[in-house]
Amino acid sequence: MNIRLYLPQKFMIEEDIPKIGEIKYSNSGKIKDKIKSTKKCGEWYIHYKKERGEMMFLDEVEFKVKGGDGGNGAVSFHREKYIDMGGPDGGDGGDGGSVILKVDEGLNTLSDFRYQKFREAERGTHGSGNNKHGKKGEDLILKVPPGTVVYDADTGEFLADLTEEGQEFIAARGGKGGRGNARFKKPTRKAPKFAEKGESGEVRLLRLELKLLADVGLVGYPNVGKSTLISVVSEAKPKIAAYHFTTLKPNLGVVSLGDYRSFVMADIPGLIEGAHEGTGLGDEFLRHIERTRLLIHVLDVSGIEGRDPLDDFRIINQELSEYNRRLAERPQVVALNKIDLPQAEENLPRVKKSLEEEGYKVFSISAVTGKGVKELIYYVGELLDKLPVEYQEAEVEEEVIIKPDFTEEEVLEVKRQAADKYEIVGSLVEENVARTDFNNEAAVKRLLRILQHHGLKELMQEAGIKEGDTVTIGPMEFDYIE
Repeated sequence: MNIRLYLPQKFMIEEDIPKIGEIKYSNSGKIKDKIKSTKKCGEWYIHYKKERGEMMFLDEVEFKVKGGDGGNGAVSFHREKYIDMGGPDGGDGGDGGSVILKVDEGLNTLSDFRYQKFREAERGTHGSGNNKHGKKGEDLILKVPPGTVVYDADTGEFLADLTEEGQEFIAARGGKGGRGNARFKKPTRKAPKFAEKGESGEVRLLRLELKLLADVGLVGYPNVGKSTLISVVSEAKPKIAAYHFTTLKPNLGVVSLGDYRSFVMADIPGLIEGAHEGTGLGDEFLRHIERTRLLIHVLDVSGIEGRDPLDDFRIINQELSEYNRRLAERPQVVALNKIDLPQAEENLPRVKKSLEEEGYKVFSISAVTGKGVKELIYYVGELLDKLPVEYQEAEVEEEVIIKPDFTEEEVLEVKRQAADKYEIVGSLVEENVARTDFNNEAAVKRLLRILQHHGLKELMQEAGIKEGDTVTIGPMEFDYIE
């Protein structure tokens, strides 16, 4: 039976994580459960962190972005002493700013996008008289960590894989500014009394996935010593404790081999049987080792928790295969950890022989004392020099999309809404309605002239529209008169 538990007041600091034998309380103060194992302690601690919102590492997030709207063009006429009929001098509106994702190597989480679910760039300012154009809106720069993969959340379309420092992707383009009336002056129209409205900025719902960039990934059961190993070979400072699921987020560390050689190692939260079905922390963190070229499979050869190391090895590989078959086929080096414990002497020969017969390179190590660690790391460094870098590529195949200049969409089309009601639609309508100021009679007349030029009258007659029927064009509705 699952009981929803909460942290009592006396456990409000991280150092006061309950120990075996201690009791947990519900909000009502009644005793609910007693901690009987390190695994139970870890599971309870995870629940507590989630309840308080302290698991701040985020590797997947959705939010909406909008480019800035373009500024409106101005309707203005030049007025100056001693100058007759100065003519139109309305300036153009400024373009709206775009929303841009930019890689910042100093970031390693998407938690900055956790709460604010809508981001909008600055709109362009409106044009004004004396041919003054509006100011362009400022671009909105959103910084993301390297390894961020961008998708359109509505369609699932892959948009970008951001891996290099300073790499940019325009997530939502700003709208174009409208043209002022000075742009529409010509010999047959010397005093245009209309201007264009600015275009609306692009709106898009984004889904960001973070796949950390690392050369080597550490995999294994919880509490087998992965975090201790990465803390010994690099400057990473993961949380280390004697209970399951101490690691709640991936940790990266740079391993130096000397002679200006190094590689990046990733430690992810431990897996257990059934992780692909959501057991424990699930397998969601496995995406962070998808780009690795090599895996170090860490086993607790002492079997101090009552499990057979060989069973652990096969279960973890099965979980890798359930998540991504290519990940399970990645080259593996096996690290038999905790050889400093007396219980390891019995298991070590059997486990090492069995794995070597299967073709794995096996190292006996103690992450605590450092025994065998140097040999493991230098072997991994040499192996990385021989492995191709193809695994560092995104596992998503980028599609080449060719957008033709023409479109199969109807320029003008009549849709029947009811017996005596019709709507004019099409790309030409959408494009011009968005730029038309329907409070300006001259602008509305210009819109109708454009539609008439493209055969609107003939199209309505072919559709059987009769005198007195209602016709809708954008927000405008009128009765048809022959």
